[in-house]
Amino acid sequence: MSVKARRISGRLETVVTKVNYAFDPVDDDKIIRNRLLTRTTTTRGEPPLKKLQKKFTSFVLEVDKDEENFNDCGRLAKAFLQELSTFEIPLLKSQAVVEANRREKESFNEVKDETERQIRQAKTDIEDLKKQLEESKIDRQHKEECETIRKLISAQPPRSETEKVIYELNKEIAELEAESTASWRLLELRKKQFALLLHVVMSKTELFY
Repeated sequence: MSVKARRISGRLETVVTKVNYAFDPVDDDKIIRNRLLTRTTTTRGEPPLKKLQKKFTSFVLEVDKDEENFNDCGRLAKAFLQELSTFEIPLLKSQAVVEANRREKESFNEVKDETERQIRQAKTDIEDLKKQLEESKIDRQHKEECETIRKLISAQPPRSETEKVIYELNKEIAELEAESTASWRLLELRKKQFALLLHVVMSKTELFY
């Protein structure tokens, strides 16, 4: 089907025409296959194989005659050989094409296999790289944690200073404990003295009464 445009009275109209095919498109594959098998280049020409068969049949029939027909047999034999040669040349060409296609297919299969192998290798390499990347992340995290701890340790005073501070604190504690003991003893002494004084006062008070 084709679409054509025509102008009628200043108007442009579209005309749809139907295209007639010589053969049904569905039968194209069958026709092409038959041409390849029979070596026919046109749809109306006589197949070369049939022509070769006719030449051979004519030659055989002439040979089977009892007459002295050597000239006719030679002529028919020559015609048959010529037709055979004509038929053989496309076969040799087709054979060369088939061989070239076979080699091309083998080369394609080799390229395909190599490509698939490279794809598999690439996938394996990607998985290995993923594992290495994950391990690198873990190592980096550990290094960062170690660096943080190192900075914390570096921020602390030296051990000698820490020991000195501890010594001074222990010394102050000992002095405070000594002062506390002395104060407690003094307090006990004052309590005893006060009790004695209170006892004396009470005794003298009783004498007056």
